[in-house]
Amino acid sequence: MTNRRIVLAAHPQGIPAPTDFRLEDTPVPVPRDGQVLLRTEWLSLDPYMRNLMERVGPGYADPVPLGATIVGGTVSRVVESRHPDYKAGDLVLAGAGWQDHALSDGSGLMPVGDPARPSLALGTLGMPGFTAYVGLLDIGMPKPGETVVVAAATGAVGSVVGQIAKIKGAHVVGIAGGADKCRYAVEELGFDACVDHRDPRFAALLVAACPDGIDVYFENVGGAVFDAVQPLLNVNARVPVCGFISHYNGGDAEGPDRLAAWMATLLSKRIRMQGFIILDHYGTRFDAFRDDMAGWLAAGKIKVKEDVVEGLENAAAAFIGLLQGRNFGKLVVRV
Repeated sequence: MTNRRIVLAAHPQGIPAPTDFRLEDTPVPVPRDGQVLLRTEWLSLDPYMRNLMERVGPGYADPVPLGATIVGGTVSRVVESRHPDYKAGDLVLAGAGWQDHALSDGSGLMPVGDPARPSLALGTLGMPGFTAYVGLLDIGMPKPGETVVVAAATGAVGSVVGQIAKIKGAHVVGIAGGADKCRYAVEELGFDACVDHRDPRFAALLVAACPDGIDVYFENVGGAVFDAVQPLLNVNARVPVCGFISHYNGGDAEGPDRLAAWMATLLSKRIRMQGFIILDHYGTRFDAFRDDMAGWLAAGKIKVKEDVVEGLENAAAAFIGLLQGRNFGKLVVRV
């Protein structure tokens, strides 16, 4: 038996290239006492992985060294156990990364709650859904009737942000790339409006969709989208920040210096803008999230769309597409 794994072959320069990744065959590791051998069934692909491919990490996690397996959340099956808490056949949420097999000492493993649809543990019931929950409710704090705007509105995080905001009684406006995604946000997810950021009239269309301004903007994109949002922010608006994908590949760096204008807006409108790393909140908020989200899913209040890629060998191409907005829904690999 061999273990396929995808390693970081080179630090990407801008948008990652296929040559930045290398598929290798290695021996399947053998568990020692206190360990389990995991077989990856599902792999999550997420934008934060691009930050970990730099020479220097983003601060909240270590960078991936050259030649090392790329990190990532997985739904994995225990195939051999020498750990007292796990037995062969158990399905767990793990961080096995971009590979078929991995060893674990049990640290951080969590049982998968819905074996009928285990990939949800990597999306709506996992880190992306939890990010939406904490950022919107703890920082955004939407009130009934307020306007909530979220970019990447049909992605793993944005789609959940908008649906939770609707549950809380807000007027929800999504921003997405393309007419199909915008149509899905309105007709399937229940958003009040969705604006295509690729439309040359984007800024004017956003104004029309937010006649009362913006009270909460869930920031996960940055760039030109944020430039259009900024003048619409109301006094005492809240801006949770979980990412800025438009900058991950080093793009959008040129142009006028917007810092002074933004600082003036931040001060004069008394805006609360707060970055957060979801890893900080598992110990205090995950149980509440899991209970609330499971209830919303069971009641049909949250809908899920997955973009499923077949085969570990296709993970790199799918990840490159993710950073260019090609995915439609939560991107997962059926390994």
